[in-house]
Formats: sequence, structure tokens, C-alpha cells
Amino acid sequence: MNWQLLARTNTHPLRISILEVLEMDGGRCLSPNDLSSELQMPLSNVNYHVTELFNAGLLELVDERPVRGATEHFYRLAGSDASGPVSAEAVEVGV
Repeated sequence: MNWQLLARTNTHPLRISILEVLEMDGGRCLSPNDLSSELQMPLSNVNYHVTELFNAGLLELVDERPVRGATEHFYRLAGSDASGPVSAEAVEVGV
């Protein structure tokens, strides 16, 4: 893991919480909507920080699915095992 990159991108407590949730249970695959519900934070805030973590290379996009005219994205920690648990919604779309 690139610790300098991790330190630069994780100065915000919400980013740390997002990484911790995605690391739980051996690695999880969740959408910003799932993370928003779990962290009890506004979706817009969670989505912003997930995008920043993705752009920094700390998250990887696993799947996308259409939801009510938008596209829901599912992320996991970069380099995590693909066999980790996924959200219920992701299971429905075949992640």
C-alpha cells in the first residue's frame, strides 16, 4: 500500500470511515447509496468522497447498474479479494 497516497487522500474523517466499512468482513462491495445508509451521512457527501478515493486509486469500480434513470456504481477497496461479501443489491445484478 502506498502510505503517502493514503495519508494525502484520507485527511477527511468520512473517507476513513468509508475505507473502514469497505474493509469489514474481509472486503465488501458497496455503492455510495449503501455506504450512505450504513454511515448515516448524506448521499451527496458520501458520493463526493467515494469519487475522490476512486480517483486516488484506493477504490476500484466493480459494477454499474441502471437505477431510476441514473447509474449506481459499486466499489471495493483496490486490490481486495473478489470473493469478499457484496451488498444485497449487487448480488441481484450478478457482481
